[in-house]
Amino acid sequence: MAAADLGTAEWERSKITNQDMNLLKKLGISKKPKAPMIKELLRIGAQFIGYRDYASKAEAKLAEVNERADTLAQKLEQCEEARKKAESDAVEARREADKAKADAAGVEDLRKRLHDAETSLSDHIAAQIAREEAITKRIRTQNRRFVNKTSQEFELEDPDNDPLLDAVSFLEFHGTEAREGIDEASRRGFSPISSRRKRNPRLSLLLPSALTLPKILAEDAS
Repeated sequence: MAAADLGTAEWERSKITNQDMNLLKKLGISKKPKAPMIKELLRIGAQFIGYRDYASKAEAKLAEVNERADTLAQKLEQCEEARKKAESDAVEARREADKAKADAAGVEDLRKRLHDAETSLSDHIAAQIAREEAITKRIRTQNRRFVNKTSQEFELEDPDNDPLLDAVSFLEFHGTEAREGIDEASRRGFSPISSRRKRNPRLSLLLPSALTLPKILAEDAS
């Protein structure tokens, strides 16, 4: 390269452009320094600005990372709260399930007890009906025996429409008739053993029936 060309190139390198002046202003240098110093300052300034830009980008990146970290921390906290709530809900659900199971067992036990009570009541009613039928049968037997002995038949003016109660009503009639006959016999001094006294035919029929009633009932009971 010619000397003139080298001089021109050196001069070009030593020129201070408007861009360089703007850079110097950014560095806080308002006065125009000498050319060698300018180049050094420009080099240092370029490095400084590069570092500053890098630092700015790094700060922006750090701020972004911090923001993401805060977001993740917030999400993690929300997840932790959700986990705790899920655990609490699970515990509550298990508690409700256990209570429902206990209630179901209680209902089943109550249903079984109710069924047993209904069965017992049904058996008791059946036994009561059988007992009443047996008592009715025995009373009717006594009534027929009274009729056979006294030839006295009665009719109920206001029946109860209950076999047992109606049979008892007839037995009461026969019992009243027998008591009246016994009272009449006692009043007249009648004795079935004495043959010297005049006997009343009606009393003769009633008295043996009244006297043998306990014996007949005892025989039927056995």
